[in-house]
Amino acid sequence: MRPLARAAGLLLAAVAFTAAVALPAEPAQAHAALLRTNPPIGSVVAQAPSQITLTFSESITAVPGKIRIVGPDGERADRSTPTVAGTTLSITLRDDPKQGTYLVSYRVISADSHPIPGGFTFSIGIPSAAPAATEGDDDVNATVSTLLTVVKVVGYLGLVLLVGPVLVLSMLWPRRLSQRTPRRLMWTGFVVCAAATLAGLYLQAPYTTGTGLTGVSVGDLLDVAGSTYGLASLARLVLLAAAAVLVRPLLVGRDRLPGRVALLAVAALAALTWPVTGHPAASAVPLMSIAVDAVHLAGAAVWLGGLLMLAGWLLRLSDERERAAILPIWSRWASLAVAAVLLAGTVSALIQVGTPTALVGTAYGRLVIAKVGLVAAALVAAFVARRLAAGPALSRPGGLRRVVFVELAITVAVLATTGVLTQTTPARTAEQITQGITQPQTYTTTLTSPKFTLQLEVSPAAPGDNLMHLYAYTPQGAQLTVVEWTATAALPSAGIEPVNLAMIKLTDNHASAQFAMPTPGQWELRFTLRFSDIDQESVGTTVTVEAPKS
Repeated sequence: MRPLARAAGLLLAAVAFTAAVALPAEPAQAHAALLRTNPPIGSVVAQAPSQITLTFSESITAVPGKIRIVGPDGERADRSTPTVAGTTLSITLRDDPKQGTYLVSYRVISADSHPIPGGFTFSIGIPSAAPAATEGDDDVNATVSTLLTVVKVVGYLGLVLLVGPVLVLSMLWPRRLSQRTPRRLMWTGFVVCAAATLAGLYLQAPYTTGTGLTGVSVGDLLDVAGSTYGLASLARLVLLAAAAVLVRPLLVGRDRLPGRVALLAVAALAALTWPVTGHPAASAVPLMSIAVDAVHLAGAAVWLGGLLMLAGWLLRLSDERERAAILPIWSRWASLAVAAVLLAGTVSALIQVGTPTALVGTAYGRLVIAKVGLVAAALVAAFVARRLAAGPALSRPGGLRRVVFVELAITVAVLATTGVLTQTTPARTAEQITQGITQPQTYTTTLTSPKFTLQLEVSPAAPGDNLMHLYAYTPQGAQLTVVEWTATAALPSAGIEPVNLAMIKLTDNHASAQFAMPTPGQWELRFTLRFSDIDQESVGTTVTVEAPKS
């Protein structure tokens, strides 16, 4: 039972490592970036749009009941069901909306099965107090997110526990030794992997909706079951059951070539069920990423599973003659598995990280660096083990076993780090989120004079067409009736003299203008407000217009 106890200890160590990494962290960030909205965030538009659109960096799926528009009166202002076309979410605004500020609240699921909650405001005609957000709409439950990370690590470990015994018992196990304990480990692996998959299916429901562990409805579970995540998880359960049937004759020596081919095909399909619901599915090259990640997972399972069987049973129970036959074969298998892990891991990192800046400047990139360091340490241990295997270890394997257990412990830490990576925003997306929405924001300022206060909004305050809104108030804050609005724009540094802007009077105290600022620089805007035939006053300001960032 000592090997089983050690396997259980490694499992608990991996869970503890994962919890230590994941628990102090905030809930997972969005795994896709919101690139732009129409109307722009914080903008004031003269005419009400028929639809509000949000464009993300990845394809998305809408979460039922979690997308709404709230009007300035606090009532729902959207109508019909929101629609999704690839990366774009469209929400229809109600007919004849009131003037004021609107809150757009959304929760969608990215291509890698992670929720993206958020919200923003825009105004029609005149800004007003922003409606209050619905409690919980912007949340990702920290407990649920952490448990999902732990469950994924446990699932990976279950895969290791079943792959190692199947591989070694069918290919390397001496016939004179009993298979009873390794078989129990293999069936434990099947159970752990299936249980982790079922737990993940349940946890995905509150993770998607933003509720707690007990706030899951039957409808939420059905929605998850019908999603890519749910279908992949259900397929994994079916494939695990098929593998359990196919592996029995393999272990008793009654297998045939068709059975081995069928088991290999089932294993390959099962390996795909993990990346198809993770970051690889949302990469720039999803098919390549999914295939590479599946190879990475399979190589790691063979490497770790073989190490576990080697340290737990083969080196302890086999004799010198058997070890002389087993160790060279395992060495070749381990070399192939490690090569697959390194090659696939490198390709995956290049895809998901993208730039050197993202490697050192994001949590995902730093975890990749930590994982590389752990893999390097495991390779050093593997090198030492290989040197020992070529020496007196054939007759006295105690030292070799200790080194192999060190290698195994390090690779379990690698596996735990991989589990944390699955819940961490990919570096390429984190950079987009850090940079923020690519659309420029609204420039706002308040200009004062002895006779009035003028609120100015220019959107997007960038080279090209801009929309300007002016709101006039008395020094005491009451709306001021303006008879005539006059505005000019100039860029002295570029030799552009003041140009009159075509003002549109919307209400007694509100006017707007559509105009162009074609060149970056310090644009001088001047406004003259006339209140009667003989009463008027002017104010001015400078708006900095920057060139778009590359």
